[in-house]
This record gives sequence, C-alpha cells and structure tokens, in this order.
Amino acid sequence: MADATGSVNAAQAEFWNSLAARGWADQHQRMDRVLVPPLEALMTAAAPQPGERVLDIGCGSGTTVLELAARVGPSGHVIGADVAEPSVAQAQRRIAAADLRQAEVIVADPSTHAFPAASFDLVCSRLGVMFFAEPTATFRNIRRAIKPTGRAAFVVFRAASENLWPNGPTGAVRHLLPPLPAPDPEEPGPFSWADPARVRRILEGAGFRDVSLTPVDWSPRLAPPGGAAEAADFMIVFGPLSRIVPTLSAETEASVRATLETYFRGHDGPDGITLSAANWIVQARA
Repeated sequence: MADATGSVNAAQAEFWNSLAARGWADQHQRMDRVLVPPLEALMTAAAPQPGERVLDIGCGSGTTVLELAARVGPSGHVIGADVAEPSVAQAQRRIAAADLRQAEVIVADPSTHAFPAASFDLVCSRLGVMFFAEPTATFRNIRRAIKPTGRAAFVVFRAASENLWPNGPTGAVRHLLPPLPAPDPEEPGPFSWADPARVRRILEGAGFRDVSLTPVDWSPRLAPPGGAAEAADFMIVFGPLSRIVPTLSAETEASVRATLETYFRGHDGPDGITLSAANWIVQARA
C-alpha cells in the first residue's frame, strides 16, 4: 500500500483495500445519494472560493473532490488523499471523465505524506478524519501543509447514541453476530470524534485555533417506500456490518438480512426508509 502499509494506520489501509470495502468504490453512487445533506452542510461551512487550493482528506471515490473543484474553478486546485486504492482509481476515472484539470487524487496516508508546506487555503473532509490511530500527530502533519491564513472544515459523527444511522441496524442484528468489542473512544472509528473536548484536544494539540463544533441533524433516506430489502443490502455493503458479514456462514447472513428487512419495515414511510443521523461540522483556523 503506497506509503501506508508501514504506518500506524496500516490496519485501516488493509481494511479499506479489502473486498469488504469495495462497495465504497464500486457502488459509490448509493452512498453519495444518502450523503447529500452533510456534503451540502460541509460546503457551506468550508466556503471554497475561486482560485483556492484545497486538500480533501479521505476523499474516497471523489465526490467531494469534484464538488470542491467545481467551486474553486480552473484557477484553483484540489488534491484528494485516501489510503483506499480502488476508491482513488474510481475518483481518477471520474475526474478524467469530467475533464477537471484542477483536480487530482493520490493514494496517500495523510498522517505521514509529505504535502507541500504552507500550500493549501483549505483542508476539508466528509466523514474521513475519524480513522487515524494518532490523530494529533496526523493533524500536525496536515497543518504544516496549510497556509498561515488557512482554515479547516470537517463533517464527523456525533455520539453513537444520537445516530440511529448507522448504529440502529447493527444493534438490531447484534444477537446474530459474534461478540463485538466495546468501542474505545480513543481508538479509530466512526464515532471517535463525537466528544467535543477530544476534538479540541486533537486540533489544538496540532496547532489549530478557533476550533468550533456545530451540530447538524438530518435523516438519511436509505431506500424508497417498500425498499426494506434495498436498505438491508445497503447496510451490509456500507458501514460496520461490511466488516462482519463476510465472515458469517451463509445461514447466518440470511438471518441477518431477514432481520434487517424486518427492522427497516418499521422505518418505512411516505418518503421511504429513513433513519436519524447526527453530525458535527468542525471548523478551525491554522
């Protein structure tokens, strides 16, 4: 894995390059449709301007890179960085198809990659900063790449207890799964930036200032009305269950799918199958 296999984030690099995570590259359109509201909230907070240079952390299959590139225009430049080679390859294809010469994506671990010093006006991320084993050291490295007048904006999850998506479906099938370790709030994971005090400790420890967290609540639409099977498949392709389901027997996997479908029928309504979600918009200055 390019500049990641030997790093403290090697376990994350291994997962994001495994078959269990291929849905993020091969089926990115499904997740992109769900994540429109937090992407819009991120763009409002980040406010990328024409001509700016932007670094996108955990860029995945390129949706945020494409949006940022459209906003900074031909006089700006956007670099996306991710450890997932299949997602980066997908992003490169999308950038080429859009003929956006002001955008590029690289396979890189932001914890250690040697980004050009003091070169970015903005660093941002859509749900991509919660997975670093040593977050303060990572953001110290990232801060070196930001201009003294630069800024940062991220979307992260609030506490698991506030997020029916993605936490609720996993809880509904927990009795069918092997014992799951209790998450350590200091360990990498989707809810590791839930505690505002920890977020400030990470960013201020890395040299950022004026750190703020603004709550954003929204309702992900996982499937249209009557789409319990589609919603169940979505949760197996994306999120915590993607790590677990491939290890199950065919019989247990069938039980998980059936239980998820029952769960989602309880959340079906005129607008489709929706769950509640709770994010922070994190902002800071270099």
